[in-house]
Amino acid sequence: MIFEKLDIPDVILISPTIFGDHRGFFIETYHQDKFREFGLDLNFVQQNHSGSVQGTLRGLHFQTRHVQGKLVKVVRGEIFDVAVDLRKKSSTFGHWVGVKLNEETKQQLWVPAGFAHGFIVLSDWAEILYSTTDIYDPMSERTLLWNDTTVNVSWPILEGKCPILSQKDLTGKSFTDIEIFE
Repeated sequence: MIFEKLDIPDVILISPTIFGDHRGFFIETYHQDKFREFGLDLNFVQQNHSGSVQGTLRGLHFQTRHVQGKLVKVVRGEIFDVAVDLRKKSSTFGHWVGVKLNEETKQQLWVPAGFAHGFIVLSDWAEILYSTTDIYDPMSERTLLWNDTTVNVSWPILEGKCPILSQKDLTGKSFTDIEIFE
């Protein structure tokens, strides 16, 4: 595995070694010792799987209790995955980073606790697996508005098309109004 720190150094792009032959392929998606060697001592407690049509934008979500770190992987299709730093004392507070994840490269994105997370589907259909370091707590879930002008995420939206959003994502709060992490 290759671990690559992004522009926000706590957000890590993980590229696997792909072992392939005439039968298919094999990759390690998680190896505790290798993650620990890179400084990621993680304990996953929940795994989620979602599927979405092209143009679906999910996020930007975070929790105020049961704060989750997320290890995100695309098993089918392609997404543009985004993490926004909500840690007030961080040097990258309010900054965002985004990467394309897809089934071909099999890369994963580590999004630590204290970040809002979201993605938009670029392919006709995408399926995403993500493991979390804490349980889902609907009472503490919050949404940062996907098109907040302070954060100003540069989403790769198809020209002439609006993203497909849930009611929760349509009514997210602005960066200046959300709860942040100390």
